[in-house]
Amino acid sequence: MPATESFRALQPGPVRVDDETWTLTVHDLGVLRVPSGKLEASDPFVNLGEGQIIDVPPGDYPVRVTVADVSDKQDGSHLREAYLSVVLAEGEVASVGPATRVAEELPADEYWVVPVDAGTVGFADADAIRSGMPGDDWYDEVFDNGKDDSWFALMDSAEHLRAGCANIVLPAATAGENVVLAHSGWGDGVYPILSTLDATGRSLAIHIDLLVVGGSDSDDAPEA
Repeated sequence: MPATESFRALQPGPVRVDDETWTLTVHDLGVLRVPSGKLEASDPFVNLGEGQIIDVPPGDYPVRVTVADVSDKQDGSHLREAYLSVVLAEGEVASVGPATRVAEELPADEYWVVPVDAGTVGFADADAIRSGMPGDDWYDEVFDNGKDDSWFALMDSAEHLRAGCANIVLPAATAGENVVLAHSGWGDGVYPILSTLDATGRSLAIHIDLLVVGGSDSDDAPEA
């Protein structure tokens, strides 16, 4: 589990990583609708609808990506996503812990993870995925259908939000239910799902830590 002082999600500014100083910036990715209160974290191009579910109060929440400038000259020429975060409440972070279901307790130093095999992570409402996605052939119908609104095209577009990220309404959604996507830092791997908490234990945000800044040992993490 990362130490609170080394966990830098949603905190812009310089950060020391090994022997280098990188710059973090935070970018707004719009709002995620979570009407069921079941927040799913997944690699949306591989296991959408089968990811780990975290309980949150039903509602609409800002989503932000924390990006690290890892270039030698700190000139923005090499950027990597460091955290994807769903902001539940404002407050001062007092601790970092595993994000879990209500009444679920994990052994010390263990946490749920997102296995990534397509270089992408995302958040969505778990119930909305079941009702908002069409048919069976998501790849050809939705992800890479050759149109400007395909998920691949929107993620590549600098005009949509920013290159590497997207906020997309599910194809069959009836009330704007959506998915928010971001490239996964250095690429494929296994990434922890963490929660930042205030001094009362209230969860302030749910994060996928892409292990660009700081890091944790995922060897003992239970599989999602």
